Amino acid sequence: MNDPAVARTTPARLRQKQDQEQDQEQDQEQREQRRRPHGPRRRATAAVLVRAALIATGLVTVYYVLPLDGRSTTGTSALLACGLLLVLLVFSWEVRAIANSPYPRLKAVEALAATLVLFLLLFAGTYYLLEHSTPGSFSEPLTKTDSLYFTLTTFTTVGYGDVAPRTQTGRVLTMVQMAGGLLLVGVAARILAGAVQAGLRRRGREPSDDFTSRPED
Repeated sequence: MNDPAVARTTPARLRQKQDQEQDQEQDQEQREQRRRPHGPRRRATAAVLVRAALIATGLVTVYYVLPLDGRSTTGTSALLACGLLLVLLVFSWEVRAIANSPYPRLKAVEALAATLVLFLLLFAGTYYLLEHSTPGSFSEPLTKTDSLYFTLTTFTTVGYGDVAPRTQTGRVLTMVQMAGGLLLVGVAARILAGAVQAGLRRRGREPSDDFTSRPED
């Protein structure tokens, strides 16, 4: 005669065994995913690095090749305003591209590189134009390389002091760059991070703090 207690415990043991087998299958699947070669992601990473380098090289080349002379102070200010508007438009387009990209994190790196280079070169060109339209605006005459050097030292808050603005216009432009740099590092970085998370959620992946912890292929 069958024992009723044994009969009652048998389904529970079967369910427990099934749960253990399911957990083992999931663990095995995760191990296989970790061992799987991430070729597409490696190619995407390489492509992003190449594009970022090409974009930076192209923008720097345009900066040195483009004739920047013969503008008044008013024209220089107008050029800076138009340039900042262009930076905002490019940044907005990049944010949408990140959310729709199959590799949101990688796209964010490319977007930040392009936006940062464009921002720095815009102010470098503005300083160069200001010095040539109003000589004496800075502590020494500026070449394009000098202007880029001053822009980088201001952005990185190094401030060696060998080049400094002397006129009110030059100091106002420098303050605008300082404020813009803080916004770029703080607010823009948070916006890019939000776009990355939105892109991951659209593809059913949980956002992760580790850039390389989860494969995106």
